[in-house]
Amino acid sequence: MYKENLREIFNDFCKSKEFMLNPDKKIVDMLLNGILMNENKFGLKYCPCRIKSESFEEDLELICPCNFFNHETWSSKGMCWCSLFVKKVRFV
Repeated sequence: MYKENLREIFNDFCKSKEFMLNPDKKIVDMLLNGILMNENKFGLKYCPCRIKSESFEEDLELICPCNFFNHETWSSKGMCWCSLFVKKVRFV
């Protein structure tokens, strides 16, 4: 999968939701590259900013997009852990 395909998939994922991809293209590009590197290395699209363990079951929580609504950064800063997804109200 290529970076632009993944960007399109994530943009579709965000449609009609309260969040969107970070408007900073450099940040998004860096994170998408990391996600794709993790997919090449580990076979799954793990979040590039979180450390994978040796437990497959635990690591399933690290697949991007993760359940970022449970993270402190979502309630306090309006973004997921790595800032790939941000609340729309912050930028609209």
